[in-house]
Amino acid sequence: MARSKGKTIYVCQSCGAQRPRWEGRCTECGEWNSYVEERLESPKASPSAASSLPIFSMDSAQASEPNDRVRTDISELDRVLGGGLVPGSFLLLGGEPGIGKSTLVLQIAHALAKKDKDILYISAEESVPQTSQRAHRLGMAHQNMFLGSESNLESIIKTAKEKRPECLIVDSVQTVFLPEITSAPGSVSQVRECAGQLMTLAKSEGICVILIGHVTKDGSLAGPKVLEHLVDTVLHFEGDQHHQYRILRALKNRFGATNEVGIFEMNSRGLREIKNPSELFLEERAQGAIGSAVLSSLEGSRPLLCEVQALTVSSPMPMPRRTTLGFDLNRVHLLTAVLDRFAHLQLAHKDVFVNVVGGLKINEPAADLAVAAALISSEKNTALDPKAIFFGEVGLNGEVRAVSFPEMRIKEAEKLGFEKFYLPFSCKKGLQELETKLKSKIIWIHSVEHLQKTILESKHKKTPQKLNKEVSAEIF
Repeated sequence: MARSKGKTIYVCQSCGAQRPRWEGRCTECGEWNSYVEERLESPKASPSAASSLPIFSMDSAQASEPNDRVRTDISELDRVLGGGLVPGSFLLLGGEPGIGKSTLVLQIAHALAKKDKDILYISAEESVPQTSQRAHRLGMAHQNMFLGSESNLESIIKTAKEKRPECLIVDSVQTVFLPEITSAPGSVSQVRECAGQLMTLAKSEGICVILIGHVTKDGSLAGPKVLEHLVDTVLHFEGDQHHQYRILRALKNRFGATNEVGIFEMNSRGLREIKNPSELFLEERAQGAIGSAVLSSLEGSRPLLCEVQALTVSSPMPMPRRTTLGFDLNRVHLLTAVLDRFAHLQLAHKDVFVNVVGGLKINEPAADLAVAAALISSEKNTALDPKAIFFGEVGLNGEVRAVSFPEMRIKEAEKLGFEKFYLPFSCKKGLQELETKLKSKIIWIHSVEHLQKTILESKHKKTPQKLNKEVSAEIF
Protein backbone atom coordinates (compact mmCIF):
# COMPACT_ATOMS: atom_id res chain seq x y z
CA MET A 1 0.00 0.00 0.00
CA ALA A 2 1.39 3.41 -0.99
CA ARG A 3 2.25 5.80 1.82
CA SER A 4 -0.10 8.81 1.98
CA LYS A 5 1.45 12.18 1.47
CA GLY A 6 1.36 14.82 4.20
CA LYS A 7 -1.43 17.35 3.84
CA THR A 8 -0.41 20.80 2.67
CA ILE A 9 -2.22 24.13 2.75
CA TYR A 10 -1.48 27.54 1.29
CA VAL A 11 -1.18 30.47 3.72
CA CYS A 12 -1.28 34.15 2.73
CA GLN A 13 1.82 35.88 4.10
CA SER A 14 -0.03 39.21 4.21
CA CYS A 15 -3.21 38.44 6.14
CA GLY A 16 -2.83 34.79 7.26
CA ALA A 17 -5.74 33.42 5.22
CA GLN A 18 -5.59 29.66 4.48
CA ARG A 19 -6.63 27.96 1.24
CA PRO A 20 -6.55 24.29 0.13
CA ARG A 21 -4.95 25.26 -3.20
CA TRP A 22 -2.76 28.04 -4.53
CA GLU A 23 -4.38 31.29 -5.65
CA GLY A 24 -2.75 34.13 -7.54
CA ARG A 25 -4.65 36.81 -5.62
CA CYS A 26 -5.79 36.61 -2.01
CA THR A 27 -9.54 37.18 -1.81
CA GLU A 28 -9.23 38.35 1.82
CA CYS A 29 -6.68 41.17 1.56
CA GLY A 30 -6.27 41.58 -2.21
CA GLU A 31 -2.48 40.91 -2.29
CA TRP A 32 -0.98 39.18 -5.33
CA ASN A 33 1.38 36.16 -5.14
CA SER A 34 1.25 36.09 -1.34
CA TYR A 35 0.30 32.41 -0.85
CA VAL A 36 3.05 30.05 0.34
CA GLU A 37 2.75 26.30 0.64
CA GLU A 38 3.02 24.94 4.18
CA ARG A 39 2.80 21.38 5.45
CA LEU A 40 0.31 20.47 8.13
CA GLU A 41 1.76 18.22 10.81
CA SER A 42 -0.57 15.63 12.29
CA PRO A 43 -1.21 16.38 15.97
CA LYS A 44 0.38 14.08 18.50
CA ALA A 45 -1.95 11.70 20.28
CA SER A 46 -2.90 13.06 23.66
CA PRO A 47 -3.06 10.78 26.69
CA SER A 48 -6.46 9.33 27.47
CA ALA A 49 -6.54 10.73 30.98
CA ALA A 50 -5.27 14.29 31.16
CA SER A 51 -4.43 15.79 34.54
CA SER A 52 -6.77 18.47 35.79
CA LEU A 53 -5.65 22.10 36.06
CA PRO A 54 -4.89 23.67 39.45
CA ILE A 55 -7.72 26.07 40.29
CA PHE A 56 -7.39 28.99 42.73
CA SER A 57 -9.88 31.22 44.43
CA MET A 58 -9.73 34.85 43.36
CA ASP A 59 -8.91 35.89 46.94
CA SER A 60 -6.08 33.40 47.36
CA ALA A 61 -4.63 33.52 43.84
CA GLN A 62 -1.21 35.09 43.61
CA ALA A 63 -1.18 38.39 41.80
CA SER A 64 1.71 40.50 40.57
CA GLU A 65 1.97 43.53 42.82
CA PRO A 66 3.29 46.89 41.57
CA ASN A 67 6.33 46.37 43.82
CA ASP A 68 7.17 43.20 41.85
CA ARG A 69 8.01 45.29 38.81
CA VAL A 70 11.66 45.68 37.92
CA ARG A 71 12.45 49.30 37.14
CA THR A 72 14.97 49.81 34.36
CA ASP A 73 15.92 53.32 35.59
CA ILE A 74 15.27 54.51 32.02
CA SER A 75 12.52 56.89 33.07
CA GLU A 76 11.00 57.29 29.60
CA LEU A 77 10.76 53.52 29.19
CA ASP A 78 9.38 52.98 32.69
CA ARG A 79 6.73 55.62 32.00
CA VAL A 80 5.59 53.75 28.88
CA LEU A 81 5.62 50.36 30.62
CA GLY A 82 3.64 51.67 33.58
CA GLY A 83 6.41 51.44 36.16
CA GLY A 84 8.84 48.82 34.88
CA LEU A 85 9.09 45.27 33.57
CA VAL A 86 6.81 42.59 35.04
CA PRO A 87 8.44 39.18 35.70
CA GLY A 88 7.01 36.52 33.41
CA SER A 89 5.66 39.05 30.92
CA PHE A 90 5.96 38.77 27.15
CA LEU A 91 6.86 42.06 25.44
CA LEU A 92 7.05 42.84 21.72
CA LEU A 93 9.17 45.75 20.51
CA GLY A 94 8.44 46.71 16.91
CA GLY A 95 9.72 49.32 14.51
CA GLU A 96 11.23 49.90 11.11
CA PRO A 97 14.68 48.45 10.36
CA GLY A 98 17.49 50.74 11.50
CA ILE A 99 15.32 52.84 13.82
CA GLY A 100 17.27 51.78 16.97
CA LYS A 101 15.44 48.74 18.40
CA SER A 102 18.61 46.74 19.05
CA THR A 103 20.22 49.77 20.69
CA LEU A 104 17.21 50.20 22.99
CA VAL A 105 17.17 46.57 24.12
CA LEU A 106 20.94 46.73 24.74
CA GLN A 107 20.34 49.68 27.04
CA ILE A 108 17.54 47.76 28.77
CA ALA A 109 19.81 44.74 29.20
CA HIS A 110 22.63 46.91 30.58
CA ALA A 111 20.30 48.70 33.01
CA LEU A 112 18.97 45.38 34.35
CA ALA A 113 22.45 43.83 34.50
CA LYS A 114 23.62 46.66 36.76
CA LYS A 115 20.88 45.56 39.18
CA ASP A 116 22.43 42.06 39.41
CA LYS A 117 19.89 40.58 36.99
CA ASP A 118 21.08 37.90 34.58
CA ILE A 119 20.28 38.80 30.97
CA LEU A 120 20.37 36.39 28.03
CA TYR A 121 20.61 38.24 24.71
CA ILE A 122 20.08 36.00 21.65
CA SER A 123 20.71 37.59 18.28
CA ALA A 124 19.70 35.59 15.22
CA GLU A 125 20.79 38.42 12.92
CA GLU A 126 24.31 39.13 14.22
CA SER A 127 27.22 37.05 15.45
CA VAL A 128 28.41 37.22 19.05
CA PRO A 129 31.51 39.34 18.18
CA GLN A 130 29.32 41.83 16.30
CA THR A 131 26.89 42.22 19.19
CA SER A 132 29.72 42.40 21.73
CA GLN A 133 31.56 45.03 19.70
CA ARG A 134 28.44 47.19 19.52
CA ALA A 135 27.84 46.82 23.27
CA HIS A 136 31.43 47.88 24.05
CA ARG A 137 31.23 50.81 21.63
CA LEU A 138 28.12 52.09 23.39
CA GLY A 139 29.59 51.42 26.84
CA MET A 140 26.92 48.84 27.68
CA ALA A 141 28.97 45.70 28.31
CA HIS A 142 28.44 43.96 31.66
CA GLN A 143 29.40 40.65 33.22
CA ASN A 144 25.74 39.76 33.87
CA MET A 145 24.91 40.00 30.16
CA PHE A 146 25.25 36.70 28.26
CA LEU A 147 25.29 36.77 24.47
CA GLY A 148 24.39 34.10 21.96
CA SER A 149 23.83 33.80 18.23
CA GLU A 150 21.22 31.18 17.31
CA SER A 151 18.18 30.98 15.05
CA ASN A 152 16.88 27.56 16.13
CA LEU A 153 14.20 28.31 18.71
CA GLU A 154 14.46 24.88 20.34
CA SER A 155 18.12 25.59 21.20
CA ILE A 156 17.20 29.05 22.48
CA ILE A 157 14.49 27.71 24.79
CA LYS A 158 16.74 24.90 26.05
CA THR A 159 19.52 27.40 26.84
CA ALA A 160 17.07 29.73 28.60
CA LYS A 161 15.82 26.89 30.82
CA GLU A 162 19.41 25.98 31.74
CA LYS A 163 20.62 29.55 32.41
CA ARG A 164 17.31 30.73 33.92
CA PRO A 165 17.90 34.46 33.32
CA GLU A 166 15.58 37.14 34.64
CA CYS A 167 15.19 38.50 31.10
CA LEU A 168 15.47 36.86 27.67
CA ILE A 169 15.89 39.06 24.58
CA VAL A 170 15.34 37.54 21.12
CA ASP A 171 16.37 39.59 18.07
CA SER A 172 14.31 39.07 15.94
CA VAL A 173 11.17 36.98 15.44
CA GLN A 174 11.54 37.07 11.64
CA THR A 175 14.82 35.13 11.79
CA VAL A 176 14.13 32.38 14.36
CA PHE A 177 12.49 29.12 13.33
CA LEU A 178 11.26 25.75 14.55
CA PRO A 179 12.67 22.76 12.64
CA GLU A 180 9.41 20.78 12.62
CA ILE A 181 7.68 23.54 10.62
CA THR A 182 8.63 23.31 6.96
CA SER A 183 7.88 26.93 6.03
CA ALA A 184 10.63 29.54 5.85
CA PRO A 185 11.60 31.77 8.81
CA GLY A 186 9.40 34.85 8.97
CA SER A 187 6.34 33.12 7.54
CA VAL A 188 3.01 33.27 9.32
CA SER A 189 3.27 29.71 10.65
CA GLN A 190 6.83 30.19 11.95
CA VAL A 191 6.02 33.54 13.60
CA ARG A 192 2.88 32.17 15.25
CA GLU A 193 4.45 28.98 16.58
CA CYS A 194 7.71 30.63 17.71
CA ALA A 195 5.81 33.35 19.56
CA GLY A 196 3.53 30.75 21.15
CA GLN A 197 6.46 28.75 22.52
CA LEU A 198 8.20 31.88 23.82
CA MET A 199 4.97 32.86 25.58
CA THR A 200 4.81 29.42 27.21
CA LEU A 201 8.42 29.85 28.34
CA ALA A 202 7.69 33.26 29.86
CA LYS A 203 4.61 32.11 31.79
CA SER A 204 5.92 28.74 32.97
CA GLU A 205 9.45 29.82 33.97
CA GLY A 206 8.70 33.40 35.10
CA ILE A 207 11.18 34.85 32.61
CA CYS A 208 10.53 38.27 31.13
CA VAL A 209 10.81 37.77 27.35
CA ILE A 210 11.47 40.74 25.04
CA LEU A 211 10.88 39.92 21.39
CA ILE A 212 11.93 42.25 18.57
CA GLY A 213 9.81 42.41 15.41
CA HIS A 214 10.36 44.41 12.26
CA VAL A 215 7.54 46.44 10.76
CA THR A 216 6.57 45.32 7.27
CA LYS A 217 5.92 47.64 4.33
CA ASP A 218 2.21 47.86 5.17
CA GLY A 219 2.98 48.97 8.74
CA SER A 220 2.12 45.74 10.59
CA LEU A 221 4.42 44.04 13.10
CA ALA A 222 6.04 40.90 11.68
CA GLY A 223 3.27 40.36 9.13
CA PRO A 224 -0.45 40.04 9.92
CA LYS A 225 -1.92 40.55 13.39
CA VAL A 226 -0.37 37.36 14.73
CA LEU A 227 1.90 38.63 17.49
CA GLU A 228 -0.24 41.39 18.98
CA HIS A 229 -2.79 38.87 20.31
CA LEU A 230 -0.17 36.68 21.99
CA VAL A 231 2.00 39.20 23.80
CA ASP A 232 1.27 41.17 26.97
CA THR A 233 2.75 44.47 25.79
CA VAL A 234 3.28 45.93 22.33
CA LEU A 235 5.80 48.79 22.11
CA HIS A 236 6.26 50.64 18.84
CA PHE A 237 9.52 52.50 18.24
CA GLU A 238 9.05 55.15 15.60
CA GLY A 239 10.79 58.17 14.17
CA ASP A 240 12.29 59.62 11.05
CA GLN A 241 15.76 58.34 10.21
CA HIS A 242 16.61 61.86 9.03
CA HIS A 243 15.87 63.24 12.53
CA GLN A 244 17.58 62.26 15.76
CA TYR A 245 14.35 62.00 17.79
CA ARG A 246 12.71 58.65 18.51
CA ILE A 247 9.28 58.06 20.05
CA LEU A 248 8.35 54.93 21.99
CA ARG A 249 4.60 54.23 22.14
CA ALA A 250 2.63 51.59 24.05
CA LEU A 251 -0.01 50.25 21.68
CA LYS A 252 -1.06 47.47 24.06
CA ASN A 253 -0.24 47.02 27.73
CA ARG A 254 -1.87 44.53 30.06
CA PHE A 255 0.04 45.96 33.02
CA GLY A 256 -0.43 49.69 32.45
CA ALA A 257 -1.98 52.44 30.40
CA THR A 258 -1.82 52.53 26.62
CA ASN A 259 -0.94 55.47 24.38
CA GLU A 260 1.87 56.56 26.70
CA VAL A 261 4.95 57.87 24.91
CA GLY A 262 8.64 58.17 25.70
CA ILE A 263 10.95 60.57 23.84
CA PHE A 264 14.56 59.68 23.03
CA GLU A 265 17.38 61.28 21.06
CA MET A 266 19.75 59.11 19.02
CA ASN A 267 23.42 60.00 19.28
CA SER A 268 26.81 58.30 19.05
CA ARG A 269 26.43 56.90 22.59
CA GLY A 270 23.03 55.35 21.99
CA LEU A 271 19.63 56.68 22.99
CA ARG A 272 19.42 59.64 25.35
CA GLU A 273 16.25 60.40 27.30
CA ILE A 274 14.54 63.72 26.67
CA LYS A 275 13.29 65.05 30.01
CA ASN A 276 11.57 68.14 28.57
CA PRO A 277 10.57 67.32 24.99
CA SER A 278 8.38 70.43 24.58
CA GLU A 279 11.32 72.76 25.02
CA LEU A 280 13.43 70.66 22.66
CA PHE A 281 10.87 70.66 19.84
CA LEU A 282 10.44 74.45 20.06
CA GLU A 283 14.04 75.56 20.47
CA GLU A 284 14.60 76.20 16.74
CA ARG A 285 11.29 77.96 16.15
CA ALA A 286 11.78 81.26 14.32
CA GLN A 287 10.20 84.35 15.88
CA GLY A 288 7.56 85.99 13.71
CA ALA A 289 7.45 83.15 11.15
CA ILE A 290 4.48 83.10 8.76
CA GLY A 291 2.35 79.95 8.89
CA SER A 292 3.72 78.71 12.22
CA ALA A 293 1.51 77.82 15.20
CA VAL A 294 2.27 76.06 18.49
CA LEU A 295 0.06 73.13 19.47
CA SER A 296 -0.42 71.78 22.98
CA SER A 297 -0.94 68.09 22.29
CA LEU A 298 -1.60 65.29 24.76
CA GLU A 299 0.33 62.05 24.29
CA GLY A 300 -1.00 59.59 26.84
CA SER A 301 -0.83 61.44 30.16
CA ARG A 302 1.90 63.84 29.00
CA PRO A 303 1.21 67.28 27.48
CA LEU A 304 3.58 67.94 24.60
CA LEU A 305 4.16 71.27 22.85
CA CYS A 306 5.18 71.18 19.19
CA GLU A 307 5.30 73.48 16.18
CA VAL A 308 2.85 73.09 13.31
CA GLN A 309 3.79 74.70 9.99
CA ALA A 310 1.54 75.38 7.01
CA LEU A 311 2.24 76.74 3.54
CA THR A 312 -0.28 77.75 0.87
CA VAL A 313 0.80 78.64 -2.68
CA SER A 314 -1.09 79.14 -5.92
CA SER A 315 -1.27 76.00 -8.04
CA PRO A 316 -1.30 75.85 -11.85
CA MET A 317 -2.76 72.34 -11.71
CA PRO A 318 -6.50 71.63 -11.95
CA MET A 319 -6.21 69.46 -8.81
CA PRO A 320 -3.98 71.19 -6.22
CA ARG A 321 -1.76 69.10 -3.99
CA ARG A 322 -2.36 68.38 -0.32
CA THR A 323 0.81 67.13 1.40
CA THR A 324 1.29 66.40 5.09
CA LEU A 325 4.13 65.22 7.33
CA GLY A 326 3.17 64.02 10.81
CA PHE A 327 -0.52 64.87 10.39
CA ASP A 328 -3.49 63.00 8.92
CA LEU A 329 -4.03 63.94 5.27
CA ASN A 330 -7.80 63.42 5.56
CA ARG A 331 -7.96 65.98 8.37
CA VAL A 332 -6.20 68.51 6.11
CA HIS A 333 -8.80 67.90 3.38
CA LEU A 334 -11.52 68.48 5.97
CA LEU A 335 -9.94 71.65 7.38
CA THR A 336 -9.32 73.23 3.96
CA ALA A 337 -12.95 72.60 3.00
CA VAL A 338 -14.22 74.12 6.26
CA LEU A 339 -11.93 77.16 5.93
CA ASP A 340 -13.07 77.62 2.32
CA ARG A 341 -16.73 77.55 3.31
CA PHE A 342 -16.80 79.50 6.56
CA ALA A 343 -13.60 81.60 6.58
CA HIS A 344 -13.62 82.31 2.81
CA LEU A 345 -9.92 81.53 2.40
CA GLN A 346 -10.33 80.19 -1.17
CA LEU A 347 -7.88 77.31 -0.77
CA ALA A 348 -9.54 75.22 -3.50
CA HIS A 349 -7.03 76.42 -6.11
CA LYS A 350 -3.93 76.37 -3.90
CA ASP A 351 -1.36 73.78 -2.93
CA VAL A 352 -1.47 73.14 0.82
CA PHE A 353 1.47 71.73 2.80
CA VAL A 354 1.29 70.90 6.53
CA ASN A 355 4.27 69.77 8.61
CA VAL A 356 4.72 68.84 12.28
CA VAL A 357 8.31 69.82 13.12
CA GLY A 358 10.75 67.30 14.56
CA GLY A 359 9.40 64.13 12.97
CA LEU A 360 6.44 63.92 15.38
CA LYS A 361 3.17 62.28 14.39
CA ILE A 362 0.06 63.93 15.82
CA ASN A 363 -3.20 62.00 15.61
CA GLU A 364 -5.51 63.68 18.10
CA PRO A 365 -8.33 66.01 16.88
CA ALA A 366 -7.10 68.79 19.22
CA ALA A 367 -4.52 69.68 16.57
CA ASP A 368 -7.25 71.01 14.23
CA LEU A 369 -7.25 74.53 15.65
CA ALA A 370 -3.45 74.87 15.41
CA VAL A 371 -3.45 73.67 11.78
CA ALA A 372 -6.31 76.05 10.96
CA ALA A 373 -4.45 78.96 12.58
CA ALA A 374 -1.28 78.10 10.62
CA LEU A 375 -3.26 77.97 7.34
CA ILE A 376 -4.88 81.35 8.07
CA SER A 377 -1.47 82.81 8.94
CA SER A 378 0.05 81.55 5.69
CA GLU A 379 -2.85 82.60 3.47
CA LYS A 380 -3.20 86.08 5.04
CA ASN A 381 0.61 86.53 5.29
CA THR A 382 0.21 87.30 8.98
CA ALA A 383 2.57 86.10 11.71
CA LEU A 384 0.91 84.65 14.79
CA ASP A 385 1.79 85.71 18.30
CA PRO A 386 4.97 83.74 19.19
CA LYS A 387 3.67 83.35 22.77
CA ALA A 388 0.29 81.87 21.69
CA ILE A 389 -0.93 78.28 22.06
CA PHE A 390 -3.73 76.68 20.03
CA PHE A 391 -5.75 73.52 20.61
CA GLY A 392 -9.30 72.49 19.75
CA GLU A 393 -11.30 70.27 17.42
CA VAL A 394 -12.91 71.76 14.30
CA GLY A 395 -16.28 70.43 13.13
CA LEU A 396 -17.77 70.38 9.63
CA ASN A 397 -19.97 73.38 10.43
CA GLY A 398 -16.92 75.47 11.31
CA GLU A 399 -17.51 75.22 15.05
CA VAL A 400 -14.63 74.65 17.49
CA ARG A 401 -15.31 71.80 19.90
CA ALA A 402 -13.90 71.04 23.35
CA VAL A 403 -10.97 68.68 23.94
CA SER A 404 -9.87 66.70 26.99
CA PHE A 405 -7.63 67.99 29.80
CA PRO A 406 -7.35 71.66 28.76
CA GLU A 407 -5.97 72.70 32.16
CA MET A 408 -3.06 70.25 31.87
CA ARG A 409 -2.22 71.60 28.42
CA ILE A 410 -2.29 75.21 29.63
CA LYS A 411 -0.06 74.50 32.64
CA GLU A 412 2.57 72.87 30.43
CA ALA A 413 2.54 75.92 28.13
CA GLU A 414 2.83 78.30 31.09
CA LYS A 415 6.00 76.53 32.22
CA LEU A 416 7.63 77.42 28.90
CA GLY A 417 6.58 81.06 29.05
CA PHE A 418 3.52 81.12 26.77
CA GLU A 419 1.11 83.92 27.59
CA LYS A 420 -1.88 83.62 25.23
CA PHE A 421 -4.17 80.62 24.88
CA TYR A 422 -6.68 80.06 22.07
CA LEU A 423 -9.24 77.59 23.45
CA PRO A 424 -12.68 76.27 22.42
CA PHE A 425 -15.48 78.26 24.03
CA SER A 426 -17.12 75.05 25.25
CA CYS A 427 -14.13 74.49 27.60
CA LYS A 428 -15.04 77.63 29.54
CA LYS A 429 -17.36 75.87 32.00
CA GLY A 430 -14.62 73.72 33.49
CA LEU A 431 -11.94 76.44 33.53
CA GLN A 432 -13.60 79.24 35.50
CA GLU A 433 -10.96 79.13 38.24
CA LEU A 434 -8.13 79.14 35.71
CA GLU A 435 -9.78 81.93 33.72
CA THR A 436 -9.87 84.15 36.82
CA LYS A 437 -6.18 83.50 37.41
CA LEU A 438 -5.07 84.11 33.81
CA LYS A 439 -7.46 87.05 33.27
CA SER A 440 -7.19 88.22 29.67
CA LYS A 441 -4.71 85.58 28.55
CA ILE A 442 -7.40 83.12 27.41
CA ILE A 443 -9.19 83.77 24.12
CA TRP A 444 -12.34 81.71 23.70
CA ILE A 445 -12.92 80.63 20.09
CA HIS A 446 -16.41 79.80 18.79
CA SER A 447 -15.68 79.02 15.13
CA VAL A 448 -12.99 79.20 12.44
CA GLU A 449 -14.48 82.51 11.30
CA HIS A 450 -14.04 83.86 14.82
CA LEU A 451 -10.47 82.48 14.85
CA GLN A 452 -9.59 84.33 11.66
CA LYS A 453 -11.13 87.56 12.93
CA THR A 454 -9.21 87.30 16.23
CA ILE A 455 -5.89 86.66 14.47
CA LEU A 456 -6.32 89.62 12.13
CA GLU A 457 -7.44 91.92 14.96
CA SER A 458 -4.38 91.06 17.05
CA LYS A 459 -2.19 91.95 14.07
CA HIS A 460 -3.92 95.33 13.62
CA LYS A 461 -3.56 96.16 17.30
CA LYS A 462 0.19 95.74 17.05
CA THR A 463 0.61 97.80 13.86
CA PRO A 464 -1.96 100.63 13.79
CA GLN A 465 -0.12 102.51 11.00
CA LYS A 466 -0.30 99.48 8.75
CA LEU A 467 -3.98 99.11 9.63
CA ASN A 468 -4.66 102.73 8.51
CA LYS A 469 -2.91 102.08 5.20
CA GLU A 470 -4.95 98.93 4.58
CA VAL A 471 -8.23 100.72 5.44
CA SER A 472 -7.32 103.63 3.12
CA ALA A 473 -6.54 101.20 0.31
CA GLU A 474 -9.90 99.50 0.77
CA ILE A 475 -11.74 102.87 0.70
CA PHE A 476 -10.12 104.02 -2.51
